[in-house]
Amino acid sequence: MSGVLLFKFPLIYQHDTFCRSASLYLHKKQKQTDMAKLSQIRRLAILINKLSAVRYVPTDALVAHVENTLALYDNKDSNYSQRTMQRDFGLIDEMFGIVIRNDKSRGYYIAELDKMTDNYKELLLNFELLSSINTDSVLQKYVLAEHRQNAIRHELIAPLLKAIRKRNPIEFDYTLVRHNGKIVHKRLMPHFLKESQYRWYLIGYDTDSKLKSFGVDRISAINILEDTQFLRDEHIDIPSLFRESYGIWNNPEDPVEDIILKYDSVDGAFVKTLPLHHSQQLLSEDETGITVKLRLRITNDFVMELLSRSRSVEVIAPHTLRTRLYDTLRQAAERNKPIETECN
Repeated sequence: MSGVLLFKFPLIYQHDTFCRSASLYLHKKQKQTDMAKLSQIRRLAILINKLSAVRYVPTDALVAHVENTLALYDNKDSNYSQRTMQRDFGLIDEMFGIVIRNDKSRGYYIAELDKMTDNYKELLLNFELLSSINTDSVLQKYVLAEHRQNAIRHELIAPLLKAIRKRNPIEFDYTLVRHNGKIVHKRLMPHFLKESQYRWYLIGYDTDSKLKSFGVDRISAINILEDTQFLRDEHIDIPSLFRESYGIWNNPEDPVEDIILKYDSVDGAFVKTLPLHHSQQLLSEDETGITVKLRLRITNDFVMELLSRSRSVEVIAPHTLRTRLYDTLRQAAERNKPIETECN
C-alpha cells in the first residue's frame, strides 16, 4: 500500500516537493542563485526542526546550532547572525504559518502552530538529509534517493498554498480523463491536499456544496479569487472520511464490507509487513501463504491494488469482489491473447 500523507495547513510535502515549493516561493521573493536559495531553505528546515524538538532555545544557542549544522553540510557560508535569523522567522511565518516568538528568560519557541500530522517533523528531517545529498557529489554515489517528479507541478504549488491559507475560492480548468480528455471549468473552496499512490489531490467544496477531490495533475489555468474569502469548515475530519476506504475514492453510499484475501508465501510476506489497510488482520499463515481480513469500502483504487498482485491473490469474500476481479482479468486475457502468426 502506498503511504497516504494528509496535511491540514500548514502544508509540508514529501522532501522533493517541499524543496521545490519552497524554492519556487523564494525565487519569486528574491533574485538569488540556486545555491543561495537552497541554503536559505535549509536554514528554515534547521530552525523548525530544532524548535520542534526543544521547547525553548536561547538566542545564542539557536544561532550556534544553525551555524554548526550548516558547517556539517560543508556550507561555505556557515556564518549566521541574529539579523538573518529574524528574516528567516518571517519567512517561516509567511510560508508555513508557524509563528516563532522569544521569551526573554527562556529563549525562542513556536508560539502558534496549526494542527499537523506526526509526519511533519520526519518530512523536514528528510529535507535536511536530501538537500545535503543533492549538493554533495561524494554522498550522491552512496545514497540513492528516489525523487518522484509527478507529485505536484511547480507552477501549481504557490497558488494552491496561497488559496488554502488565505481561504480564497479558486477557479480552474479540469481535464476529465474518463471522458476523452474533456475540459470543464470548476469553482472550488479549497480545504486540503491529500497524497495517494504518488499522486496529489485537491479536496474542497464545489459549487453544489459537496466535498469533492480533484487530481492536481489534471488542474490548469488556476485563478485565485483574492477579493473573496470563504468560511473554512473546521469540523471536517478528513482522516475519518477516508478511514474506511483505500486511496482517494470515497463514496459514503458504498457499503463497508468484510474482505478476506489469500496470498501465496511470496506476496504474503509483503502484505504482512506492509498492510493494505489499517483494518487488516492476519487470519492464518502456513508454508503456502497467508489469509487476511480487511474491512473497507471496495473502491477502484482497492481493486487496482488487488490486480497488481493478481498472480497470487485469491478473493475468498465477498463473492461480488471475486466476480469483479474475474471479469476484469478475463477481459484482459482476451485483449492480450497470443496473436497467431503463419509459419514459413
